Amino acid sequence: MTKVISFISRKGGTGKTTNAINLATFLSDGKKKVLVLETDANYTLNSLRKLELFKLKQKKDTYFKIVGSQDNRVASEIVSLKARNNYDYIIVDSAGKTTDKGIRELCLESNMVLITTSITQNDLLVAFQTVKDLMPATVLNKELKLCLLANRIPRFTRMSSVRTQLALINIDVIDTYVPQRKNYTTPSTIKPDRHYKYVGEQIIKQLG
Repeated sequence: MTKVISFISRKGGTGKTTNAINLATFLSDGKKKVLVLETDANYTLNSLRKLELFKLKQKKDTYFKIVGSQDNRVASEIVSLKARNNYDYIIVDSAGKTTDKGIRELCLESNMVLITTSITQNDLLVAFQTVKDLMPATVLNKELKLCLLANRIPRFTRMSSVRTQLALINIDVIDTYVPQRKNYTTPSTIKPDRHYKYVGEQIIKQLG
């Protein structure tokens, strides 16, 4: 049965795209059938994949698919994709300026929504508002799990300190954080980052 993991935030720059693709490459490396849907009009991941293929001098894309979508149709596309059951996981990288309607519809078709946030005051406020907007969907979609994923955290920060900062946002927290590393700001759509393995494992563990 296909599982849908969506990355949602009310603003750009919180780490949705980098975490979506790092999770996708982790799962693909584990022999899972993965599809990435991105609703950002710039289609960043599609462009990055093409650039990587060009550098590798590969004319044919033999890796997991990255498909461009739009805020107003991604939910209906997920319904069709889940019915075919061709994938183990569908990873959704939603746009930073997605609409209220788009968020609601995406949540109803997701098994997990990850809200990426740093522990800066501004990002925490955005995460709080995002969670507030998403909570009604948990009433309609009983399978939906809302989780915070701490992102761009200085290395060697204790997880207990991160949890303290996130405590006011009353939802589950992934039991690790994504450290501030250059590799995470310039991810590959092909090659998994070995440092992301534990993060990916904790996300899937939380999904159940």
